[in-house]
Amino acid sequence: MRAYLLLLLTAAAVAWLTTPLARRLATASGAITAVRARDVHTEPIPRMGGVAMLAGIAVALVVGAQIPFLAPVFAGPTAWAILGAAGAVTLLGVADDIWDLDWLTKLVGQVLAAGLMAWWGGVQLYALPIAGLTIPSSRQSLFATVLVVVVAINAVNFVDGLDGLAAGVTAIGGSAFLLYTYLLTRNISADYANVASVVIAVVVGACLGFLPHNLNPARIFMGDSGSMLIGLTFAAAGIVVTGQVDATTLTARQQVPAFLPILLPVAVLLLPLLDMGLAVVRRMGRGKSPFHPDRQHLHHRMLQLGHTQRRAVAIMYLWTAVFALGATSLVAWSTTQALVAIGIGTVVALALTLGPLRGRAQRPAEREGTS
Repeated sequence: MRAYLLLLLTAAAVAWLTTPLARRLATASGAITAVRARDVHTEPIPRMGGVAMLAGIAVALVVGAQIPFLAPVFAGPTAWAILGAAGAVTLLGVADDIWDLDWLTKLVGQVLAAGLMAWWGGVQLYALPIAGLTIPSSRQSLFATVLVVVVAINAVNFVDGLDGLAAGVTAIGGSAFLLYTYLLTRNISADYANVASVVIAVVVGACLGFLPHNLNPARIFMGDSGSMLIGLTFAAAGIVVTGQVDATTLTARQQVPAFLPILLPVAVLLLPLLDMGLAVVRRMGRGKSPFHPDRQHLHHRMLQLGHTQRRAVAIMYLWTAVFALGATSLVAWSTTQALVAIGIGTVVALALTLGPLRGRAQRPAEREGTS
């Protein structure tokens, strides 16, 4: 675990130090988030934080390659393929941050990056070991992999709407997922070094390093360059960890969290996935494109309930912790213990969401904050 913590701290330090440089680059290149009707921020803010986050991830991976304990992780192409694909989607995000690309161009770029990662690094879904389910052909495996990655990328993008929300949710959920991959690998193997833990550690570190610059009132947004980066790397880690698990070595309760990554790290990306799913249904039900923007995301609804920006973000952090840590607890606790903990956490989070701490409901004209 010390090696992973070193990588996490390295990524955090580099991201924190380079974020002011990314902000200057965003300002110079015109990557500025203007104030739109659906936004919460009230003044233009630079957006290109993903560049700093990528720098933190890249430097941390280079450092990791020099650590003997992690040598097996970097012996193959997988870690480097993930980094290459991360760099590709970050560049795509930078282009979107500057020029506001259309949705089809972004989708094609995301598919190509996911395909590159699957082809070069072997990051693919080959089987769903629960109940013996397998993916029958390499073509279907590639399709399933690309679909998972693209969904993850766009899910994170949907939830990125308040200062510090996406970076904080990722850091909290990612920390739980790091603990999960570490405990799971320790339970089934004498070799604790694995690609999934390395990738999650550096992503969490990058988010933590970026977060001080992004908390309310934010000085910079992560932009599509950051949300795409987070979504791709989380999906990659989830896909990779499924390939390291043999269902026959696990207890019945361990099989539940062991294969959640097949559907993405659901416990980590629950809020983004829920937000995206509700938005798609809502927009298509109104006869509009799933990509048509509106002001009814989960974070907008929190503000409408009467929460301030900071309290809304804190409550969404809590919801993420409840589900992410709850899933992780299944690796070490009994199912009953885990469900009790999740139940208590859910009650607390629900009470804070709907309870008396809320202010009066806000109308659009009463928006506050800077994200």
